[in-house]
Amino acid sequence: MKFGVVVFPGSNCDQDAVDTLELMDQEVVKLWHKDHDLQGCDFILLPGGFSYGDYLRTGSVARFSPIMSEVIAHANRGGYLMGICNGFQILAEARLVPGVLLRNSNQQYICKNVYLAPQSPDALLTAGLDRPAYKIPMAHGEGRYFADADTLKELNDNGQVLFRYCDETGAILESANPNGSLENIAGVTNKGKNVFGMMPHPERAADPLLGNTDGRLILDQILKAVLV
Repeated sequence: MKFGVVVFPGSNCDQDAVDTLELMDQEVVKLWHKDHDLQGCDFILLPGGFSYGDYLRTGSVARFSPIMSEVIAHANRGGYLMGICNGFQILAEARLVPGVLLRNSNQQYICKNVYLAPQSPDALLTAGLDRPAYKIPMAHGEGRYFADADTLKELNDNGQVLFRYCDETGAILESANPNGSLENIAGVTNKGKNVFGMMPHPERAADPLLGNTDGRLILDQILKAVLV
């Protein structure tokens, strides 16, 4: 499988994503935001950072970058697409996943390790995860997931919630919710379950040198797409 990591002005986790994918022995290329060519990539990743300085709303300008027309077409064809942190915000702005990301409830930027409980039983990213909780870094100021009641019901009914914030035992508690996200939601997928968005950074917890490889366990699920 060939991966493409889109680079926007202000992206600062693109190289982290590239390094992690190469650590996983995958072919990966960087895709510039002004290009229209996905270079034959099978899986597109929108990395974290501050695309276009987070002006207006996070992800709202990047959503109209030239390459996004190709990214959207790729997703609409059933191609795999993942957005992490700012990438998740871009996916939401492009209406590729339901819901929006709002300012954290404490009105502050939060950078710390959190625990995630896998939720969807059949989404590529979570179906093979068998631990109750995974320790993953988060770093964002606008990651509070919000959706209306009908959308939340649909997400739950369809198994579209990928992760919820939890404690280290996997218990989904209000006290384990770092940013005020509705129902502790940390990541969602689209109806077709080929587009994935999550706020915490699995690519920052994938190298043994960093002392935590829980993120690698999550990203390894992507490679199962090759076997489908």
